[in-house]
Amino acid sequence: MKLAYFDAHCDTLSRCVGTGESLRDASGQCDLERLSRYEPFGQVFAVFADSAKTPDLRKSVEAQAALFRREKARYPELMRRAALSIEGGELLDCNPERLQEAQAWGARWVNPTWNHANALSGSHAEYPERGLSDTGRAFVRAASELGIFIDASHLSDRGFFDVADMGATLLASHSNSRAVCPHTRNLTDDQFRVIRDGGGFVGVNLYRAFVGGDGSMEALLRHFDHFLDMGGASCIGLGSDWDGGIAGAGGLDGAEDMGKLAAAMERRGYGQPLIHAIFYGNLSRFLGIA
Repeated sequence: MKLAYFDAHCDTLSRCVGTGESLRDASGQCDLERLSRYEPFGQVFAVFADSAKTPDLRKSVEAQAALFRREKARYPELMRRAALSIEGGELLDCNPERLQEAQAWGARWVNPTWNHANALSGSHAEYPERGLSDTGRAFVRAASELGIFIDASHLSDRGFFDVADMGATLLASHSNSRAVCPHTRNLTDDQFRVIRDGGGFVGVNLYRAFVGGDGSMEALLRHFDHFLDMGGASCIGLGSDWDGGIAGAGGLDGAEDMGKLAAAMERRGYGQPLIHAIFYGNLSRFLGIA
């Protein structure tokens, strides 16, 4: 029986637009052929561009969205469980009206910020004391009305709780535990409880910088252990961050290596139902994709 796999975040779209490669057989850390080793499998592809380094942001965003749609049409079976996310409100000009456009592309959630603060909110890295602006609140309301989830990965702590106070469904597609690794990109225990109790989802990030410690498999498993100890068995999963320039923890170098993580979980005493939930079931249920 093959291992099932559903990952909440990769930056493969932006990489493939840059290299001219197909999502089917790309040379980075993730592509459809490697994902097809798992059964069933799914992937959420992020639209991403660094606004400080991208001369024509709209052109970059539209090229990624077009590649996603083109590959869905070209490889309908391989992309059957593929979804889109928008990593930073600046990619939509911080304009609530552009959320309908993102929804038409296939976007299921949006990050109000990436690392840069913007007109919606401060980020974890810039102006972290800033929460949602009036425009940010309008953006969150518009997203909620469209059924687009709010992704708190990269958001300031204050922005996180502002979104929560609005009653929006929160997820953190690629964030770890701040109690285990004290990085601002990771979630506090209080933030995790908000997501858990609100029916959200947390995808554990494989990037060594957010895993902490010595970057070993043991260090990575501590994040899963901590979230499980907090009652997260039905809301945690995978948020690899493949193709985001990451060095993976625990000897995980690309999507093809995820069987190593499953095997490490089994050795740790995670039963097969729990491994399936983490690797596939929780995100599948959250997205409503069988």
